[in-house]
Amino acid sequence: MPAVPTPAPGRPVAERAATERAAELARATTGGDRLALARLLTAVENRTAVAEAALRELYPRSGRAHLVGITGPPGAGKSTLVAALIALVRAAGRPVAVLAVDPSSPITGGALLGDRVRMQAYAGDRDVFIRSMAARGHAGGLASTTSAAAAVLDAAGFDLILIETVGTGQSEVEVAAAADTTVVLEAPEMGDEVQAIKAGLLEVADVVVVNKGDRPGAGRTASQLRAMLAAAAPRPAAGDDRPRPKRPEVLMTTASSGEGVPELLAFVDRHRLVGAAPDGPARLARAETQVWAIVAERVRARLEDRSHAASTSATVAEVADHALDPYTAADRLLAALEGEVRP
Repeated sequence: MPAVPTPAPGRPVAERAATERAAELARATTGGDRLALARLLTAVENRTAVAEAALRELYPRSGRAHLVGITGPPGAGKSTLVAALIALVRAAGRPVAVLAVDPSSPITGGALLGDRVRMQAYAGDRDVFIRSMAARGHAGGLASTTSAAAAVLDAAGFDLILIETVGTGQSEVEVAAAADTTVVLEAPEMGDEVQAIKAGLLEVADVVVVNKGDRPGAGRTASQLRAMLAAAAPRPAAGDDRPRPKRPEVLMTTASSGEGVPELLAFVDRHRLVGAAPDGPARLARAETQVWAIVAERVRARLEDRSHAASTSATVAEVADHALDPYTAADRLLAALEGEVRP
């Protein structure tokens, strides 16, 4: 493992300590220490200096895992399907990690983190790592640190990472930018297939899964989805090379019994071969999302720093009083950062 550069003697003690702690956690994580991995993921969720320093070290070691996003409305059976996929993957002797995002309180920021409870059967398997994450108000069905957490798990040696979204139903298209393969779940006769089309979920899906296939109407729901997808994918005119919506496959599963799950895993493995290139569209989109998210966070952090806090608050107050429009306010705040030199 490449050595972490030694901090210069003049750097603050806290920064040197963070770098040393990051090097220790990174080394232990890549060495298979699951406790160190858990501690590092906690640091990532809390956006600490230790997490940032560790990610600088670990990121070049990531990029090998296949990230599978699993999304869909509440009640579609996402957690049950994830558990069924874990069982199948482990039966084949493959390691697997899960990032399960749970909704969090808008007041306290707390979350139930119930997915770990549902998957307790794998608590003693060191080749299964399940991490529940609180959304903490982040829209799109994911936590803001999901991609960073996935990179840590990737560097830790997990070849397959399942990302289960919150389950808000109509706003979870963000998972497509965080995953190599996007699985959208629907349940029979819930009316969600129309909502999914309205929300654009089917446009980002690589495969649509009608779960609970043993229920009445499951076959009809699958047929309706296939018809909708066929109608929504017109053939391009000659010479028209504009991007087109995906034409996802439609599969049926009964996650509680495991029926149809092998076919889903086979699809995921086939799709991995298609999009395995490091410069593939999914990976480029994920990199763009990560970089812009960090840029936005850092711009806001600098504007809320002590040197800008007063002027930032005053500008926001002007917008609240309708004395200033938000566009001019944003331009003013960005202009305040121009000419600054990062230490």
